[in-house]
Amino acid sequence: MNQSIVFLTGASAGIGKATAELLMHKGAVVYGASRRGFEGQKSVESGGQIISVKLDVNNEEEVKHTVDQIVNQWGRIDTVICNAGNGISGSIEDSSIEEIRYQFETNYFGVIKTIQACLPHFRKQGHGKIITLSSVAGIVPIPYQAFYSSVKSALLIFMQALSLEVKPFGIQCCSILPGDTKTEFTSARKYTNASQISDSPYYKKMKASVGKMEKDEQNGMSPNIIAQKIVKQTYKQKMKAIVIPGFQYQLICWLFNRLPAKFRLWLVGLLY
Repeated sequence: MNQSIVFLTGASAGIGKATAELLMHKGAVVYGASRRGFEGQKSVESGGQIISVKLDVNNEEEVKHTVDQIVNQWGRIDTVICNAGNGISGSIEDSSIEEIRYQFETNYFGVIKTIQACLPHFRKQGHGKIITLSSVAGIVPIPYQAFYSSVKSALLIFMQALSLEVKPFGIQCCSILPGDTKTEFTSARKYTNASQISDSPYYKKMKASVGKMEKDEQNGMSPNIIAQKIVKQTYKQKMKAIVIPGFQYQLICWLFNRLPAKFRLWLVGLLY
């Protein structure tokens, strides 16, 4: 098997870091992108390596330049893994349009910019794999994180539509839907400005709900479990369209798509 050439965003921490390291130990060359940068690694045993790339996925030119550079050096790019993302909490009423745009910019438009930079190369070489990190929250609506749920849902549908368009060119698409996962994502979560004002009518409920979510995250799955699922799809001949790590989350998503809307929203309300 030829050495796999992978472009991975959000590679400096959490799921991205775990994925980069697993791929490296399998012998892949991983271009790991992040805004802050990090120290690269090499595996003597496997011959794999992680090459640190400092870039912002919101900068279209930086993304395109990096992808072109990868192809110029290796003659191809085999897989792109779109993992970069962020989270913002607050009620819908307490969220400004600018704050909502912040949530969509990296998690949705950053993904699109990354994929669009890779597609011409994938088409030309006649193969390519596209993996994105959606979320169980893209199926189950999360109160006080409505825009995070919305962007992950949009990404899930986008990937399915994309798969129909690019299939004739030998390009495959896969969405990974993690549930609660213990990463730095929890501590990096932002709150909308108005949601932090104690006289907001949503303040107490929002704090309690988000606190419950953050507790679940910090008691959630290891990022290595998600990384293993990503790496498995990277090396599969035919990727699955949707992968939900963890039986409990598979069951939740299966039930949620089958229960009456009023009942399933009542259940989510009980949790949060």
